[in-house]
Amino acid sequence: MFYIEVNTERIIIMRYKFKTKPYAHQLKALELSWDKTYFAYFMEMGTGKSKVLIDNIAMLYDAGKINGVLIVAPKGVYKNWYQNEIPDHMPDHVEHTSVLWQAMSTKKQQSELDKVFEPGEDLHILIMNVEAFSTKKGVEFAAKFLRCHRTMMAIDESTTIKNPDAKRTKHICTLGEYAPYKRILTGSPVTKSPLDLYKQCEFLQKELLGHTSYYTFRTRYAKMKTANFGGRSVQIVTGYQHLAELSEKLKPFSYRVLKEDCLDLPEKTFVKRLVTLTPDQKKAYLQMKQFALAQMDGKLMTTATVMTQLMRLQQITCGHFTADDGTIHDLDSNRLPELINVLEEIEGKVVIWAHWQRDVNRIIREIVKKYGENSFVDYYGPTPMSERQENIKKFQDPDSPVRFFVGTTQTGGYGITLTAASTMIYYSNGYDLEKRLQSEARIDRIGQTKPMTYIDLVAEDTIDIKIQKALRTKMNIANDVMGEELKSWI
Repeated sequence: MFYIEVNTERIIIMRYKFKTKPYAHQLKALELSWDKTYFAYFMEMGTGKSKVLIDNIAMLYDAGKINGVLIVAPKGVYKNWYQNEIPDHMPDHVEHTSVLWQAMSTKKQQSELDKVFEPGEDLHILIMNVEAFSTKKGVEFAAKFLRCHRTMMAIDESTTIKNPDAKRTKHICTLGEYAPYKRILTGSPVTKSPLDLYKQCEFLQKELLGHTSYYTFRTRYAKMKTANFGGRSVQIVTGYQHLAELSEKLKPFSYRVLKEDCLDLPEKTFVKRLVTLTPDQKKAYLQMKQFALAQMDGKLMTTATVMTQLMRLQQITCGHFTADDGTIHDLDSNRLPELINVLEEIEGKVVIWAHWQRDVNRIIREIVKKYGENSFVDYYGPTPMSERQENIKKFQDPDSPVRFFVGTTQTGGYGITLTAASTMIYYSNGYDLEKRLQSEARIDRIGQTKPMTYIDLVAEDTIDIKIQKALRTKMNIANDVMGEELKSWI
């Protein structure tokens, strides 16, 4: 029997049998949320928020409050709900039909999708990627599903709907009005600024934070000033205010937990390994730096142009660069030999992330040469969908010869568990803070029993150093480095 504290009175809410044993902090989350019409699970990566949501769904279903669930997650994560999370945690007594959204569906796939519209009181679960809500087909399908059932709508990694101007954000917030129950899940509700919270909370309920629009919310919690860019006057955020007030507004409908508050997880160590540029790289880097500075002089910088300059400079530190015509040129580099040096110093299994597919391919070739064909699995763009879960299983299997997991954070950085490794190497970094934090959490999860080590390979006296430092100090480079600031970075 499951008990809950409500207004200091202990009452029996339901007979509920967990499929997997909950931790104390997970029980607390359920106590606070189980029958709320809307709730936010602000639970740090690795604390088991997916299990909490699934148990919450099952409790509401048992109570006769819902018979449908729409789970929305990023493209790199949503299949994991279908393949792992629901099978692992949904109680056996809950009769359910789970369907995975397919944008381009065959007749057979369409028939599978249509199962979520079949009548009956079993639990209908539709899992969609958030990108689908930028399309007419995806929006219409979701709307039809929500109208057919008494539904909970849940947004996993809810920072994907933080942009008030994004088409998918607008569609998801509108569709949320059809759902009697709503949940958002994220370990990092604020990835850039407190303003990230507005649309996440609006999805739960309009005016939940006491404001009728994003702009009145911004006026209350952000400090603004007028700046001129290329003869155009714009409002920019210079700081934040009234944050204690905002925090108090979140408390009635959210649960925040950090790993350090609830789990006895091992320590983390961060290591920087310096790599020296070759003469070829130094020459190319200097030329590209001079070109970038010349391009910036007198021109209005956008996020896109900033990131192009950063990308090209960092590519050179990795041993290649993309020309204006799209061709890729290779350079002699010390980076790959240094990676092998690091691997030689490490015992046990290792996760290796690279920012570019070209680097992943190079790493794989070198690992095969050094350790053999069966020593690795990959998880990046070219990895077939049918092989990805099998690759994770091979890596997690202690009896498998697979020692290395090689991929990109864009593909493998979300929603998977890689706790067989306690060492993670960043061959090259991306610029997105959220992807960095998410990728770190692949080994820092429930089940990890060893101290964890994170190793960054960085080229001396280059932009590499600043990127690594910025990410370590929780700076979102793509949004925070502009104009004159970029010059100092270069």
